[in-house]
Amino acid sequence: MRWPRSSAVVIAAVIAVSGVVGLAGCSQGNVVSPASSPTATEPSGTSPTAAATAAATRAAPKFEPEGSAAANKRFFDSVNSALITANPSAGGKDVIDALAAAGFDKANMQVTPDKTTIGRAADSVLFSVRIGADCLLGQFSGSTYTSSVQAALKSGACLVGQTRPINW
Repeated sequence: MRWPRSSAVVIAAVIAVSGVVGLAGCSQGNVVSPASSPTATEPSGTSPTAAATAAATRAAPKFEPEGSAAANKRFFDSVNSALITANPSAGGKDVIDALAAAGFDKANMQVTPDKTTIGRAADSVLFSVRIGADCLLGQFSGSTYTSSVQAALKSGACLVGQTRPINW
C-alpha cells in the first residue's frame, strides 16, 4: 500500500517527536553524578576512631578459645591462608604446626598424608580441628584453599578415611 505524501510526513514527524521525547530522559538533569551519589555515613555517636577500631577488628580475626567452630572459622582461614601464601608447597605438618602455634589444640586435629600409597605427592591435603561437636575442615590443593564448618562424625572424628598420626 502506498501512503499519500501528507501521511508520510505526519508519520515521519511522529517518529521524530517520539525520538526527542525518548531522549529527553537522558538529559543532564537525570544523570546521577558521582558527587550526588549516596555516601556511607557513620551512625550517630560513632567516632572515626571507633569506626577504625571496628574495621581493624574485622580485618584481623582473633582466636576465641571458648568460641565455637563457626566463631573461629575466620581465624582458621586467616592462619591457613597466611601459611599457604608464605609457603605454597606447605604440607600437612606445616598446616598442623601453624594451627597449633595459633592456639588450636593439636589433640583435636587430624590431617591426611602428604604422599599417596605409591609414594607420589598427594593432590590435596585435608585437615581439621574439632571444636565441641563441630569441625573446622580445610583443604589445600596447589594454590587453592577451601574450608567449611561441619558437624563431627558420630565417632568424634572430623575426617573420613586414613589420617596420619600427629605425633610431633
